[in-house]
Amino acid sequence: MTFRHLFCALCCASALAARGDEAPELAPDFSAWLSQFKQEALAQGISRTTLDAAFTDAQPLPQVLEKDQSQPEFIETFWTYLDKRLSPQRLEWGQAALLERKALLDEIEARYGVPASVLVAFWGLETNYGDYLGDFPIPAALATLAFNSRRSGFFRRELLQALRLIEAGDVAAADMKGSWAGAMGQVQFMPSTYLRYAVDGDGDGHKNLWSSLPDALNSAAHYLREIGWRPGEPWGREVRLPDGFDWESARLSVKKRNKDWAALGVRQVEGSPLPDADLAGALVLPQGHAGPAFLVYRNFEVILGWNRSLNYALAVGHLSDRLLGLPALHHGRDADNRPLSRDQVMDTQCLLAARGLDVGDLDGVPGPRTREAIRAWQKAAGLPVDGYASVGLLEQLQAAP
Repeated sequence: MTFRHLFCALCCASALAARGDEAPELAPDFSAWLSQFKQEALAQGISRTTLDAAFTDAQPLPQVLEKDQSQPEFIETFWTYLDKRLSPQRLEWGQAALLERKALLDEIEARYGVPASVLVAFWGLETNYGDYLGDFPIPAALATLAFNSRRSGFFRRELLQALRLIEAGDVAAADMKGSWAGAMGQVQFMPSTYLRYAVDGDGDGHKNLWSSLPDALNSAAHYLREIGWRPGEPWGREVRLPDGFDWESARLSVKKRNKDWAALGVRQVEGSPLPDADLAGALVLPQGHAGPAFLVYRNFEVILGWNRSLNYALAVGHLSDRLLGLPALHHGRDADNRPLSRDQVMDTQCLLAARGLDVGDLDGVPGPRTREAIRAWQKAAGLPVDGYASVGLLEQLQAAP
């Protein structure tokens, strides 16, 4: 065994031991933590009545932490993620919703400039058009994450905002149910988003994102417009890249005008020239250089503001196109679609770290520093520099001297 392989084995063993292979253990002093949190909430104006209602028999929820460690947006390949979410039934239901809710959607589009197909795509991906809103008790789920999660500060703040929602009277604590991560209602708003952007779309004096579709869809459009949605502009499009393309330029941070991408040989997916529009866009490769390529614009970044997952944002954009009758994606189906587990990502990080590359934390998550380390190794190895973590990349790293 070479020194490099020995180093890799030791660092992976250490990281795995730190993370643990079993389901996350809940710390024993939740009640003490909750008592302290209640004092903080009281000091910030939350009534004891609200606290009693929110935390009656409150216990941490182990299944919440299990879900936090296996989010599909970050562990499924793009094709697997997309195929699960753009099922024939979801397309059929979404097209029916466009027709059935046309008057409401047209009114919202006129008010906020967000296309009906985009709103319905969000609605479809978040709750399958209201078919499943989640059944986790939000205060208990957020308390679990605030107490145990890697992002405890974020979830502590969201828990306080959830209590303010109950205090305001728009929802009773017993009815505040949603996703394991605290998202609520037909469009799955986090409490802070609910408080800041929810609107009374049906004029009944309340902002109810569970049972009022006018409230939910108006709120979604209001949120998107407030975080930067540009009416009349596309989210993006699938494109065709030329042979010999410089893969290093395919990243969200590299933006060029359509005419500049066209000068580099980028074309619409069927081969025609890019539209002569003065739009700045970036190229993204959700499944590496062998998968599909997308030229995405400012409105795509707005979708990312809703959910930071590239897979999620591309699914929203593509579903909105399919709801309008546009075709399925053309290219990239022959890309390696083997799932990469969290342990395999950690193995990849360890092998890169053993070569002196900065991957950030050995956490099994292919974040920005890990992607940059991958690009550096790919460049040195004479491979396409796409920064994509895959089973194939791991195999190449394992085989390299």
